[in-house]
Amino acid sequence: MKFALALVGSALVGLAAAKPEEDRVLYLPEMGNFDKFAAFSGYVDISKGKKIHYMFVESQTSPTTQPVVIWFNGGPGCSSMLGFTQEHGPFVINDGTSKFVENEWTWNMEANMLYIEQPAGVGYSYCDGVENCTFDDDVSGKDNLNAVLAWFQKFPEFQTNELYISGESYAGIYVPYLAHYIDQHNTQYAADDTVFKPNLKGFMVGNGVTNWEYDTTNAYVDMAFWHSLYEIELYNQFKSL
Repeated sequence: MKFALALVGSALVGLAAAKPEEDRVLYLPEMGNFDKFAAFSGYVDISKGKKIHYMFVESQTSPTTQPVVIWFNGGPGCSSMLGFTQEHGPFVINDGTSKFVENEWTWNMEANMLYIEQPAGVGYSYCDGVENCTFDDDVSGKDNLNAVLAWFQKFPEFQTNELYISGESYAGIYVPYLAHYIDQHNTQYAADDTVFKPNLKGFMVGNGVTNWEYDTTNAYVDMAFWHSLYEIELYNQFKSL
């Protein structure tokens, strides 16, 4: 019995120490020390020739119980480091300045924040060869699923935390596509307890691109005209194209 308890204790210690220490970030220039919460930056392999960069900051209040929130910036092709450094990361650099300051509205006050740079080729993520760097929305969605699954392998202590997916702009495509592929994965392996299934609870998108007919350039022509940003002559020229 004592031997069995010792094995269980060892397993729990191993799980607690499962974080990849080689990815731990202690300090960043102009930003400062990460001494109030844990921070990690590294790569996950999603296929041969594709490496996806992530930045992860634990919750400042209760990392073991609060959700993991994934963040995507849009583009397509915009680095999610924009969200980390100028929007809701723990430190932000304001326009026209050169030094980071603590962000009182940081999302990691209430959540474990996972910033993923994708697709491969964006930001610090990279891919080998033209074939591996060719994408459409389906490829990106599947790659993002593989990136999330690989990340949870690196951080198994967060596998039971609630998971939310978030983003802005073209993340109106990235976010629901990833949610769809996670749902497919969870459904496919529902009866297999040996396969990890992300604890997906929901997603949120701000200023999202969802449909070409209602978003981006086509929508802007009418929106700008009805807000009196240009004359009817220019509006008619746009509509005649």
